[in-house]
Amino acid sequence: MNAEFKMSKLLVTIAIAAPLAFLSGTGSAKGCLKGAAVGGVVGHVAGHHAVAGAAAGCVIGHHQAKMKEKADRQAAAPSADRPTGPAPANPAPIT
Repeated sequence: MNAEFKMSKLLVTIAIAAPLAFLSGTGSAKGCLKGAAVGGVVGHVAGHHAVAGAAAGCVIGHHQAKMKEKADRQAAAPSADRPTGPAPANPAPIT
């Protein structure tokens, strides 16, 4: 009976975890892998908390990637503050 219970528990765990594995898209993982790798190493060195460090690193890496993407988009887009035409000629000096 004990082996049967373990098998049932394993099947329920797989049934719950399998759909969750396919929910996240690859587009939303920008920065997560690099942050998770760095966070995992730091968490391990800081006291054997590699999983917590990897989770925090993923969140921070994803946030930094989004901020960099936003800054790149703003730099590429023309701004209302910057004139797009030729520079104006120097006006005559006021005397």
